[in-house]
Amino acid sequence: MTTVFLLITAVLTALIAGLFYAYSCSVVLGLGKLSDTEYLKAMQNINREILNPVFFMSFMGTAVLLPVTAFLFKGQQPAFLFLVLAAAAYLVGVFGVTVAGNVPLNDMLDKFDISGAAIEAVKQMRADFENRWNLLNNIRTVFSVISIIFVVCACIWNKEV
Repeated sequence: MTTVFLLITAVLTALIAGLFYAYSCSVVLGLGKLSDTEYLKAMQNINREILNPVFFMSFMGTAVLLPVTAFLFKGQQPAFLFLVLAAAAYLVGVFGVTVAGNVPLNDMLDKFDISGAAIEAVKQMRADFENRWNLLNNIRTVFSVISIIFVVCACIWNKEV
């Protein structure tokens, strides 16, 4: 049963790592080429649409399953240690950065009335949002990749497989 938890945890962690990786190496690059108004509208739409059950299942599921799976492997070295490290990387570098950094930026952008704003206000909103959001997303990408590397190590060194 612990191996089933480990495999589900690995899949969810990989899905989230892939999401943030895809943003970092393609989505934000494409969005960066848009005009200020187009960029802000696109990000508003993306930030609204990502709030869906599929995303929440993988994002929140990973936050729950990593520590639960680590607990299930307590006493089974080195898999337990790898899972603790994966959970720490995810909870701090992905979940924590998202909650403390990206979500407040997304909320700020969501409240911004693009159609009623002056050109300078639109330009300022993009300046306040884009670089900071991208930096935080890159941090999430690095930590989610670190997390999946640790989960893969736990899979490789799982003595039950």
